[in-house]
Amino acid sequence: MITVKDVENVAKLARLELTDDEKQKFTEQLDNILDYFNQLNELDTTGVEPLSHPIPIYNVMREDSPTEFKEREMILNNAPEEEDGYFRVPKISE
Repeated sequence: MITVKDVENVAKLARLELTDDEKQKFTEQLDNILDYFNQLNELDTTGVEPLSHPIPIYNVMREDSPTEFKEREMILNNAPEEEDGYFRVPKISE
């Protein structure tokens, strides 16, 4: 069972300021969510194989092959800074 104290703790971790009404509302909502998960735990899943996705999925992407990009100059013209055919960006590490 979720308590108002639990909601206050989560709000603190998330750096949220909640009103008393919001705390009560979220306490009820989170409690309902956990009740639903408890209902799911009651299901007999003996013999059910774990799935990573509910329907079969296949890689539908094209073969990855290198190609020459012909609009390089047009794109580099939009860059704030360019050097030797590449975008120049600020250094972010020492």
